[in-house]
Amino acid sequence: MSSPLPLTNIRVIDLTQVFAGPYCTYQLALLGAQVIKIEPPGGEMTRRGGALPELAKQGLGLSFCTQNAEKDCLEMDLKNPDQVAKVLELAATADVFVQNFRPGVARRLGFGEDVLAKVNPRLVYCSISAYGDVGPIGHRPAYDHVVQAMSGIMTTTGTEEMGPVKVGAPYIDYATGLNAAFAVMAGLRQRDLTGEFQYVDVSMLDTALTMMANNTVTVATTGKDLPKLGNEAASRAPSSGCFSTACGGLLMLAANNERQFSDLCGVLGHPEWADDPRWASPLVRSQHQDELRSLFEALFATKSAAEWETILDAAGVPASRVRKLSETLAEGQPQARELLHTLAVGEQGTQVSLPSVGFKLNGESPRPTKPPRPVGADNPTWLKS
Repeated sequence: MSSPLPLTNIRVIDLTQVFAGPYCTYQLALLGAQVIKIEPPGGEMTRRGGALPELAKQGLGLSFCTQNAEKDCLEMDLKNPDQVAKVLELAATADVFVQNFRPGVARRLGFGEDVLAKVNPRLVYCSISAYGDVGPIGHRPAYDHVVQAMSGIMTTTGTEEMGPVKVGAPYIDYATGLNAAFAVMAGLRQRDLTGEFQYVDVSMLDTALTMMANNTVTVATTGKDLPKLGNEAASRAPSSGCFSTACGGLLMLAANNERQFSDLCGVLGHPEWADDPRWASPLVRSQHQDELRSLFEALFATKSAAEWETILDAAGVPASRVRKLSETLAEGQPQARELLHTLAVGEQGTQVSLPSVGFKLNGESPRPTKPPRPVGADNPTWLKS
């Protein structure tokens, strides 16, 4: 970027592994922070995972690369008191310390918040865990799909016939990473205001529940669980949801407000439906939605999903055909947003597309420029005797 990144001169000590924690520190690195990642002997488990075996054999698997570019990588044995002392020495020079051990483990290793507060009274200490530092299940370990089961998201996904279904991507992991990065930024601001040590406690379950805040508020207030909607819109309006088309593909539609509903009726060749007493307002539409839905279904079955998407876009009605991820990535919008940036990774210089931050700052999207490093690559720099 043409101007300094917002976290320039901020140093982060990263004791996290897998997805959520490393994605948090990756966001901080993209925003200019110097991130020093500390891994156990042999490196973290994700180094040996992912879709490209040639990179996994080098300890640079795609599962690792996704959220570990831009970082200096150290290999340390945290069961060795001398190595623990070195970590504390590094923490004394840092602004942020992030760990995602199960609650209690960091304290047992000598990296509890009480110890770090003495080592560095101006530190922002971030603890990321499955369920948080307090509560009846705070001690439990978990991964994304376990928290999906715990949070209730699975029981609102899919249909009544198929039973609970997990979300395909590890969205709770990555949402937790973003939530933690947001929390660290708040901690840094609070540190700057008070000059005091900040303890940030981030939970995957908290994140999952806030990521479906409307559902959470509804159930907490009414005491009633929500039904599975399958591919239907949360509003359950007859002019929103998923429709089959002539090509066999699916069209997702969201004509939610009155203008959109009227425009949709016009596009379908029946502008009079918008004034029909059965459908003239959201309330009466909900009372006669089955009949209206069947009329829509018959009309959407006359053209392909791609045709309907073009027609509805021209009319200003929100709609999209259901795509594969590969199609989305090939159609130009992610490129226009500079969402991915390609770096040469590993011994053969394998071209890997890595994420930038998910927003633009003054017209630019901060991106990775330094590829993921082999395990222990930066030991000579940071662990000089």
